[in-house]
This record gives sequence, C-alpha cells and structure tokens, in this order.
Amino acid sequence: MPNQARVHHPGRSRHDRYARMFPCLWACTALLGCVGFLLDTPQNIWTGLIRIVRVEDALITDYVLVSGPGAALVNCALVTAVSLVILQFSGAVPNGMTLVEVGLMAGFSLFGKNPVNMMPILIGAWLYAKVRREPWGSYAGIGLMATALAPVVSYIAIDNGWGNPFWGGLVGLAIGFVTPPLAAYTYRIQNGMNLYNVGFACGLLAMICVPLMTSLGADPTLHYHWASGYDRLFSAVMGVFCLGLIAAGLFFCGTPIWAVWAGYRLLLQTSGRAPSDYLRMFGPAPVLVNTGVNGLISMVFLLLAGGDLNGPTVGGILTIMGFSAFGKHVRNILPVMAGVALGGVVMQWNLSDPAVQLACLFCTTLAPISGTFGWPYGVLAGFLHSSVVLYTSSPVAGMNLYNNGFSGGLIAIFLFPTIMAIARHRKPTLKNEDYFDHLEQDTPMMVPESREESVEQDGEQK
Repeated sequence: MPNQARVHHPGRSRHDRYARMFPCLWACTALLGCVGFLLDTPQNIWTGLIRIVRVEDALITDYVLVSGPGAALVNCALVTAVSLVILQFSGAVPNGMTLVEVGLMAGFSLFGKNPVNMMPILIGAWLYAKVRREPWGSYAGIGLMATALAPVVSYIAIDNGWGNPFWGGLVGLAIGFVTPPLAAYTYRIQNGMNLYNVGFACGLLAMICVPLMTSLGADPTLHYHWASGYDRLFSAVMGVFCLGLIAAGLFFCGTPIWAVWAGYRLLLQTSGRAPSDYLRMFGPAPVLVNTGVNGLISMVFLLLAGGDLNGPTVGGILTIMGFSAFGKHVRNILPVMAGVALGGVVMQWNLSDPAVQLACLFCTTLAPISGTFGWPYGVLAGFLHSSVVLYTSSPVAGMNLYNNGFSGGLIAIFLFPTIMAIARHRKPTLKNEDYFDHLEQDTPMMVPESREESVEQDGEQK
C-alpha cells in the first residue's frame, strides 16, 4: 500500500523524535561498563558485584568503598541497562522525565541500588498497572524511582536471624504497588517546589515500614561506607563526560550554535517549577548544554567545599545532570547550594561531613523555590534544608535513598504557603491542571517542519 506509507502522522513523529535519545543513552551505558572493566579485572569485578548484592545498602553505602570503582561502575551500567529496557519496551512516552529517570537510576546505582534489590519493587509497580488495567508504560518511570526503598528489600532479605529473601521480595512488591498512588497525591501538595516528589512519597512510606520492622524484631542501624582518594579519577571521568555533552549539544544536534545558545539562555529564564520538561520546551541541544554545565558546576562546587568524589557524590552529580532536562539550571541551583554552604559557616557541622556533602548536591531539589521567588529565597531554602536533612534519615534508619527528597518536601510544604501569604501577599492555590498527571497530559511542543504539518496541528486543536 504505497499511498499509506506517505500518510503523515504528527503524533508519531513527535514520539519518534524523542525516541532518538535511546541509542545515545545505550552508548553512555556501554561506556560506563567499559570504563569499569578498564579499572579492574573481570574476576575482581564479579566478586565486587556479589559483595554489592549482599550489602544492606542503607545510607550511606558507597559501592566504591565496598567493591572498588570498577565493580561500582559496572553495577551502574547494569542498573542503567535494566532501566533503559523497561523504559524502552514498556511503551512509556520518551520525554524530559525519561532523562531524569535514567540519571537518577545511574546515580543511585553507585550507592544503594543494584539489579537484585530493585526487581521486587519494579514487579510491584507492574502489578499495580495490571490491577488498574492501565498500560505499564504509565507507571514504569514511577516504578524505577520507587526503588529509592531498595535498602528495605536488601535489609529484610539478608539480615541474619530476622529476614529472608522471600519476605524481602514480598515487601518489595508491596512498596512498588503502593508508591504510584502515594506519589500522585504528594505531587499535589508540594506545588511543584520539590523536584524529588517520589523521594518525599518514599520518605512517608519508610516512616511506616521501619517502625513496623522494628516492632517485629528488626534492629536496622545506620552505616557509613564512604570512600576517599578518588578525586582525580572521577574528576577526569566526569569532566570528560560533561564536556562531551556540551560539545554534543553545540555541534552534533543539527542546530546552529547561535540557536543552541539562544535556547539555553531562554532555558535559564525559567523557574524550574515542576513540571518543566526542558526537552519538550527547548529541544535536545540546549538540554545537553545545560546538562554538561550543571555537571561541571556541581563537581567544582563540591571540590571547592572540600568534598570527596566517590560513589554517593558522583551519584548526586549524575542526579543533577538528569534533572537538567526537567527543572534544574545553573541560575536556580546555585542559590540553594549557597544556602547549604552558609549553613556550614554558622552551624555546628562542617561541609566536609559526608551527609552534608550530599546535601550540597541534592538540595537542588528545591531549585524551583529559587527560580520562582528569587535567589534570596533559594538561599533560605538551602539553609533550612542543610539542617533538616541531617535528621530526617534517622527515623527511617537510612532506608530511603532519596532522603533529601523527603526533607525537600517538608521544606517546600513549609516555605511555599509562607512566602505566598507573607512576602507575596497572595493566597496559595492549586490550579485544575495540578490535579492531573503532568506526564500523561503533557504533549511535546515543536516547531512545525512544514506548512502541511502546521495545518494538521491546527486541525487537531480544533
């Protein structure tokens, strides 16, 4: 049917355009694995992967210290590969959130997630989609992010004298099953001011899981596995990676350099308030530049603060880079990071403390406060976050990997109505569209490639 081959499908072309990111993401995943094997022998990497699976994974468990940088990077490649398979073949619509999910999974696979402890949670989310009789693609992303509670699975599965793999898997199924509706609700109450919404939802869930576990006889305790001495290695790897992303955005996306910089400047004018799908709004080239710049800025900020480059901090940088496609840019993250640094000057702790180093990076979950209300409020948000986050992990025994998301949610719920009512003299309200799934309702914005496509799009709108 030759005539049918020429039929123009504007909806399909939009999705195909974003689907082009998958080959690039697979290439980055393969590169991670290759670097891992360059740093260690296959035998040591295999032994290291076994140690990663057997560790309890509560915050902070640095896989670089547990098994070495080679095994840690190979685990990162494996987790990223699993995530890509799920996203690519679940039918999920690729967009800016896809890059967030991949960056998040890659980052936390360096300190808490592995292909074993995340599987029960993913299956639980899949079961939720089946029970709801909705496509798995609608919940694949939320299932991936729900693996923030993977340490709960690890602890129950391997804790001597208390848990076992069966109960660990069953609890993981329950976590994956209840997280999607919980996250949908918590999204509404934060007014888009906390980018790590699932972290807040998982924090609430952990506040229920850990007391139940303790009442049944468990004794989860906080552990600190923190590597040091890898600054040169990870500086080189991350520096080359970030510069490569900037170069790709400038020279290999088929967009003139002047247009890339124009798009990037427009991106810097946004507030970052969720949902802000930069890939849909500005295209891949400015997003790649934004990702590389944010990665370099985060790394330099951490090193200037006296921090270490290791599994958790590189994971934090990768998370910032992922959210560079969905809300973060240099203008709205720096004030919040400066707020944490200010806390290091006046508080009774140092910026070199492991938990504070993570706070310096993950505090950028509150970037929309800075972008929406101005940099002074961003500094205030970071200042408050620097103290609150140090205490929110204790009640849940480090079982929520997105602890900064939980703390950020508390700060957002406190600051947003306060700023609106006192400083802005406006009553905080939610719009009707805030009650809908932004990933379901959102449609890509793209410049029509031809007059014919423009007419077709106008017809669809009518």
